[in-house]
Amino acid sequence: RKKYDYVFTTGGIGPTHDDITTDCVAKAFGVEAKVDENALEKMKAFLDGKELTDPLLKMLHVPEGGELIYSPATKAPGYKIENVFVMAGIPKIMQGMLEGMYDYLEAGDIVKSKSHDIMVGESFFAEELTEIQNQFSNVSVGSYPFSRDGVYGATIVLRSSDDKALASCEKLVLKLISKF
Repeated sequence: RKKYDYVFTTGGIGPTHDDITTDCVAKAFGVEAKVDENALEKMKAFLDGKELTDPLLKMLHVPEGGELIYSPATKAPGYKIENVFVMAGIPKIMQGMLEGMYDYLEAGDIVKSKSHDIMVGESFFAEELTEIQNQFSNVSVGSYPFSRDGVYGATIVLRSSDDKALASCEKLVLKLISKF
């Protein structure tokens, strides 16, 4: 967590015995995990007099110093502590928690991507793709192999925050693809 601007983790904050993320995060920060009073009040209001079970209480534990992150899809929160964001593992709930994190995150450069398929194996174009990458230090050039209907190919993905460099690199990649 000290090496990175942000650390994101999903899952392991549910009600079962194998949901150990909160205890592990608390241990990593040298603090206790306790039931968060705000989370408890929201859960009680949601339950409207129904029993607040130990498994439900487990989902309300947050490391001391943590700030709650809610999702519209649930009353059980995720949380952030310093630069570590802990979210639910269920995709719909996690996506809702992501919405609640934007205020905590600093905006960076917008990275755009372009992707193109080439219908030959990577060994046929690896050297030329390396040459293209070497010409563009500010463009990430990746090759991701696949097999479709018994034919090998790859998706070449270009990523950059520099529109001009991305466009120039893409022209060379399209020229490479046209050879096959």
